[in-house]
Amino acid sequence: MLISEVIRTALASLRSNAMRSLLTMLGIIIGVAAVIAMIALGNGAAGAVKDRIARLGTTTLQINPQRVMQAGIGTNTTTKLTYDDVKSIEAHALSVVGVTPQQDRNLQIVWKSKNTNVQVTGTTPNFLDVRGFALGEGAMFTSADNQGRQRVAVLGADVLPLLDVVEPQAIIGETIRISGRQFKVIGVLARKGTTGFGDNDEQILIPFLTGRFGIFGTDRINDIWARVVTPESVTVAMGQIQSALRRSHRLTANRPDDFSIRNQADVLNTLSETTATFTTLLAGIAAVSLLVGGIGIMNIMLVSVTERTREIGIRKALGATRRNILLQFLVEAVVLCIAGGLLGIAFGAGASIVLSQSFGWQTSVDVPALAIAFAFAAGVGIIFGVWPARRAAVLDPIEALRYE
Repeated sequence: MLISEVIRTALASLRSNAMRSLLTMLGIIIGVAAVIAMIALGNGAAGAVKDRIARLGTTTLQINPQRVMQAGIGTNTTTKLTYDDVKSIEAHALSVVGVTPQQDRNLQIVWKSKNTNVQVTGTTPNFLDVRGFALGEGAMFTSADNQGRQRVAVLGADVLPLLDVVEPQAIIGETIRISGRQFKVIGVLARKGTTGFGDNDEQILIPFLTGRFGIFGTDRINDIWARVVTPESVTVAMGQIQSALRRSHRLTANRPDDFSIRNQADVLNTLSETTATFTTLLAGIAAVSLLVGGIGIMNIMLVSVTERTREIGIRKALGATRRNILLQFLVEAVVLCIAGGLLGIAFGAGASIVLSQSFGWQTSVDVPALAIAFAFAAGVGIIFGVWPARRAAVLDPIEALRYE
């Protein structure tokens, strides 16, 4: 019997039991679709992390005060960062090209009839360069504004909707009230998006000295941000900043740092690795349904062998060899898995699109994932189709003909 004839016979057998064949493929379809959808979600999450890294900048460092430790236990008291620390970093950290301090607090904002609470950030004019922000409309306050403690403000992009402002030009030049004090709006930041550390677009920038003496009433700094020359010099810069702050805080060699230096790219890379781990876990769980589908195919094929025992006897009596019978049943199992794999790929890709459009989840379907899922489905057909095919091939033709 020719190979082509064996394949035609196998396909004819599947067509004669179309509903059973479809139900048999269902496990493979669900398994492949689930694997594709999970991998697409994982790839989308990884892509989102990369976008965050790009927006944040791989050369940005964040310095925070540490909690005071007493007997090895963290307390609610934190150490203090001041403007003297900023000056120390500028003087001794040669790999740092820009430093900006931040004092921030959620405060009441009033404009016309609108009243809301927004984070107000007191910072220096080089905030845009150090933090990687861009100006959308208007202007940034200057060093003269900072030294003169001028009451001027630059709004984040997401502050406008909170104040029912449609166009930035509508509020530039207008006066808003921050914690009861009047400030003139001179600019609006371009949208930056979230970076994993809060919504950077929902804040209002004011000059550092204006905030320190007129709004916050303290010399305590919440964060110090530093920008390094190149990504390769980040490690060197972190060492220089550490030395500068230890000198500023008069820490002796046997005392630990009372501050922390965070490389944002490292934090987000850790997030990326965690996302990849969960993606692998979810894909592995989804792959279990492929195995369940393979067992279902093996079960149905064993039932088919039992049902077609007499048919197998007749084929053997007419000259069909063991190899012909083995190949026929193996072809049936593989065809079921391949067809199920193709339908699963279609459903999985469709599910990814639906998740993206309906729920706003970022998804990304890549060709290697499709190829792996398809190959795995075909492999399941071969592995779980061998036993039923072999059982059919070794049937004794005389006993098969007697079977009722």
